[in-house]
Amino acid sequence: MDMLNPVAGRFVRQANRFTEKITADGAEGLPAEPGRYRLFVSYACPWAHRTLIVRHLLGLQDVIDVAVVDPVRDEAGWRIPGGDPVTGATYLSELYLATDPSFEGRYTVPCIWDTVTRRLVTNDFPAITTMMETEFTAFHRAGAPDLYPAELRPEIDEINALVYDTVNNGVYKAGFAREQGPYEEAFDQLFATLDTLEDRLSRQRYLVGGQLTEADIRLYPTLVRFDSVYHGHFKCNLRRLVDYPHLWAYTRDLYSRPAFHETTDFDHIKRHYYMTHPHINPSRIVPKGPLLDWTAPHGRDRLD
Repeated sequence: MDMLNPVAGRFVRQANRFTEKITADGAEGLPAEPGRYRLFVSYACPWAHRTLIVRHLLGLQDVIDVAVVDPVRDEAGWRIPGGDPVTGATYLSELYLATDPSFEGRYTVPCIWDTVTRRLVTNDFPAITTMMETEFTAFHRAGAPDLYPAELRPEIDEINALVYDTVNNGVYKAGFAREQGPYEEAFDQLFATLDTLEDRLSRQRYLVGGQLTEADIRLYPTLVRFDSVYHGHFKCNLRRLVDYPHLWAYTRDLYSRPAFHETTDFDHIKRHYYMTHPHINPSRIVPKGPLLDWTAPHGRDRLD
């Protein structure tokens, strides 16, 4: 499970338990088939958010079903409001334990359930989006973007590794640290990377290759949550997103597209973080702010 190193007070994210593949022809793992798989997500979770964005961009809404959990997670884990009509589960934990009765740890989203074999196939969040992008191509909508083009993969993978370690997971390493040293280390790495990204995005519209890619989809969920949650709740308060002119405009540019803003639920985001971490926010009071104009003109098209 996610834990703190008892010596260093560092946040350590638990390993993904289920990592089976879904491939186009089923030669390795299970076959990509429409209507077979059910994706469990939380609108609050940044790792799950990226899967919803990709599913929307590629037009896979009628190919991969989705179930949304309650944003407030308690000791029993993620609850499925009203119960899931497909699996019959009330809590996500039931699906984990049905697949592996010996499982110990947190029951995480996103994860994919196979309705044929009736087991969880994967909760490997980095792999789920690239799997949708490369193995479900037969079911992509006409004109769907290539979010993980072969010629750009080395650069995408390189920037994804940096963004994951220092930004996506970096805010958690700062927010869940229990000692000053690990907190400050994560804090400094986070803002060093944000400074680097601000400079990069001052010259180009997207992170890689002049087009929307997997790299942008991985960065967006952290940025869109930054001022509402991470700046205060996780003590990442050197600067706000709105203090970075290019990052702020970049995030609004992405938000202006249906796949991004239709999957961004600030109510779920704020209620989850402020009501689920009592050791950070014992009162469970959810802040009303900040007031942000997500629809203000972004001007990013000048960089095309």
